[in-house]
Amino acid sequence: MKGLYLVTPDWDDTEKMLSATEAGLRGGAAIIQYRHKTASPALRREQAAALQALCRRYGKPFIVNDFVELALELDADGIHVGGTDMSVADARAQVGPQKIVGASCYGSLDLARAAQRDGASYVAFGGFYPSRVKKYEVATQPSIVAQAKTEIPVPNVVIGGMTHENAVPLIAQGADMVAVISSVYMTDDPEAAARRFVSLFNA
Repeated sequence: MKGLYLVTPDWDDTEKMLSATEAGLRGGAAIIQYRHKTASPALRREQAAALQALCRRYGKPFIVNDFVELALELDADGIHVGGTDMSVADARAQVGPQKIVGASCYGSLDLARAAQRDGASYVAFGGFYPSRVKKYEVATQPSIVAQAKTEIPVPNVVIGGMTHENAVPLIAQGADMVAVISSVYMTDDPEAAARRFVSLFNA
């Protein structure tokens, strides 16, 4: 688990979402998370199924945010849970030992330690920078990445207002993956934007 971690925006236009996601995959995205908190159940299922088919075509893991029943129904590659969703232990129990379970740990090493202990496949830290998409407290210190690398034996993801420029110091601290929404989806050329993020890991 290394490189660009794409998270979908809250777009109701399925074709637009698929087109931009495929451009990101062509640009080298390593993993796709479907996140659409305001979609109707029918739209959510339609979009998730279409995105999963796309990811299978590109041989990349497909993760569902929060909705474990949907992840199970589709046999998705994994689930991502936040602080107000179900617990990591519950998610792991439901999806079984082979699936990916990701956990939002915000700016807390204690949360990350607990998540790893409860079966998380990776831990996500942030927000580091203000986001155009999500509203959250921007208080996570970059040093948490280096600390996590020394004591938590699962990959870590950084999220929150990521751009090509501000991701660099976090990758230098040891970030395994950079999670991105607007800096790929809300650009004129998502493929080129994705490729630039991927190149940061190959530098």
